Amino acid sequence: MTPEHRDADVQTAETWKITLGELDEKMGVKIIEESVERVVATMPVEGNRQSFGLLHGGASLAVGEAVGSWAAVIHASTLGKTAVGVDVSATHHKSARSGLITITATPIHLGGTLTTHEVLITNEAGQRLCTLRITNLLLARKS
Repeated sequence: MTPEHRDADVQTAETWKITLGELDEKMGVKIIEESVERVVATMPVEGNRQSFGLLHGGASLAVGEAVGSWAAVIHASTLGKTAVGVDVSATHHKSARSGLITITATPIHLGGTLTTHEVLITNEAGQRLCTLRITNLLLARKS
């Protein structure tokens, strides 16, 4: 494909819009902002706690991976592609017992084959609870 044809495809590609999955809905996720530059969501701690009354680490990973993947798919859609996760890692910094957390994905690298996003999870005071890094592989869309 020539650069001119590729640029034309990028310009006519429809940007993907986030649709919540079943787990996202059960976790109470709400989308606040969605663009190639930034995806922001919120989630209540209540309903997502482990047996000791703290925000479950698995809930943090699940919502962080979702938000990071959505960010990758939005970018991929501008190229006429889709994205699949190939790596995610997280560091838990602080716990939460209540309130609303904010999940923000921003790009580290937006390529034509791979994307990498940093995903920050913060509490209502703006304190960092968890940092994730997610890498997604960009693939051609199936018909």
